[in-house]
Amino acid sequence: MAVLDPIKPTILAARVIPNVDRGLAARLGLREDQRSIALVTCDIDDSLYVSLDEATKMADVEVVYAHSFYAGSAHASGPLSGEIIGILAAPSPAEARAGLAACVAYAQDEAWFHTADEAGDLAFFAHTISRTGSYLSREAEVAQGSSMAYLIAPPLEATYALDAALKAAEVELAVWFAPPSETNFSGGYLVGPQSAVVAACGAFRDAVLEVAAMPREV
Repeated sequence: MAVLDPIKPTILAARVIPNVDRGLAARLGLREDQRSIALVTCDIDDSLYVSLDEATKMADVEVVYAHSFYAGSAHASGPLSGEIIGILAAPSPAEARAGLAACVAYAQDEAWFHTADEAGDLAFFAHTISRTGSYLSREAEVAQGSSMAYLIAPPLEATYALDAALKAAEVELAVWFAPPSETNFSGGYLVGPQSAVVAACGAFRDAVLEVAAMPREV
């Protein structure tokens, strides 16, 4: 591999339940009008989080459950478990399928990690979201349609690079994922004007690459 090669997620399993049992619906906190759900697993959690958010912009769906699995996909409970499960709720099977399709397409075409070293062992996620959907807006407690830098890396790299990103542009740290996360990474959501968010993503990327190239420099 080469530095900045993409690491693309794999959607491992997906299902739509057209008319979900109301007892299960109650446990998921569904409204009465949310009759259908779509379930999806993926081998990269952050890729799926942003893709679930994308689904909320493309269909009448709401993210009602999304959670990473401990220690990551290398320690998954089964071959189709991966690193995360997400659940979308919708008023109809058609909307659930539309949301699922949008989620899968975005994960495969847009939501990629990248390598920071030639061995491909060090990976990071510096993803610009020009307009947040309902899910990430709720998670970050920002207005829907905000611009966001979604930034993830291993713990030291993420902490160093977040500082660089915050200093490089007029952005605010809306959410910080203290190390370690469930998958032993760290990072955060930065919000601000779209141009500033793009600049912050670039600064984060450059800082991660710097650490990867010279890890022990003092």
